[in-house]
Amino acid sequence: MKLQQRNVPSRFLDAVRQLRTRPYLLITTLVGGLAFVIAGATYHSRPVSATTPPSSMLDMAVPSVSLPVADSVRYWQAPDGSKLPAGVAGKEIQYGRDLIAHTAKYLGPKGTVKAISNGMNCQNCHLDAGTKVMGNNYSAVAATYPKFRQRSGTREGIVKRISDCFERSLNGTAPDSSSREMRAMVAYMKWLGADVPTGETPKGAGLAKLPYLNRAADPVKGKLVYVAQCQVCHGAKGEGTQTPGATEYTFPPMWGPFSYNDGAGLYRLSNFAGYVKNNMPFGISYETPVLTDAQCWDVAAYVNSMPRPHKDQHSDWPSAAAKPIDFPFGPYTDSFSEKQHKFGPYQSIATARKATDARK
Repeated sequence: MKLQQRNVPSRFLDAVRQLRTRPYLLITTLVGGLAFVIAGATYHSRPVSATTPPSSMLDMAVPSVSLPVADSVRYWQAPDGSKLPAGVAGKEIQYGRDLIAHTAKYLGPKGTVKAISNGMNCQNCHLDAGTKVMGNNYSAVAATYPKFRQRSGTREGIVKRISDCFERSLNGTAPDSSSREMRAMVAYMKWLGADVPTGETPKGAGLAKLPYLNRAADPVKGKLVYVAQCQVCHGAKGEGTQTPGATEYTFPPMWGPFSYNDGAGLYRLSNFAGYVKNNMPFGISYETPVLTDAQCWDVAAYVNSMPRPHKDQHSDWPSAAAKPIDFPFGPYTDSFSEKQHKFGPYQSIATARKATDARK
């Protein structure tokens, strides 16, 4: 069974080369950087132009950028999509991949299976259906779950992790744990990570860990980044751009009632900034970052200072001491304010926490 792919139009590749060699064009390009961060294309895809018709954009598959020889050994690579198992197993994996790439089609407000999410797709946060290096991919899922997670204070399996994404990033309700859809998504994630040794996290999983700024992240400065790089696709009001028929988003909402809620991982500035660093603006990867660390922190502060759905998190982080430095809701075991925990500066919090740990 093969996952469909199409050749990249030469005009698209020419546009990418032009953008990379003429940085000032990045400010005026018709593609916002955050379109790539949140929208994501389909399996093994690269970002595409905002001028591509939305209906074809969602299905266009573009070959991944080739890694240097040294990196190709060290960085995780997704398995070959043309080599799915035969029969029922392969069909289940394919369906799982489709659910990740087009979640809203099946489980969104107009979903053909059930209406249980906000209209965003899983790959809006897990780029290229969870296969992109440094794009919040699924490479480590099969190898590291089940595991203890401080946020819940419990040992979690893959089903729980998927459920959390539906309840937080998709601001909805989780699929039934025994449903065909849940089984398919689990099968797809296990297939992606089948070659990763148990307990290991391959290089290229997760997000960049950016150094702390020596100041607080600034939403005002972040708005300038958003207007220059993101607004053209995600809108001045962060409302996103829907496909014809409004079944999915070509460029999903950055805030507002149909975006991720404040319990999602991207609501923490360190996660959002790390995501941005290696995935925006248009046409870049972890090998070719364009925005400075400060710009990443600031745009994270701007987007996450805008209104969005709230999630009851009273049962999250049962150990207050285990809360991440940038978790924006108290109570805390230190004397720093919620505002400083959200926006920074973080170094003083980190220093105080280190001193506390040393006294234990």
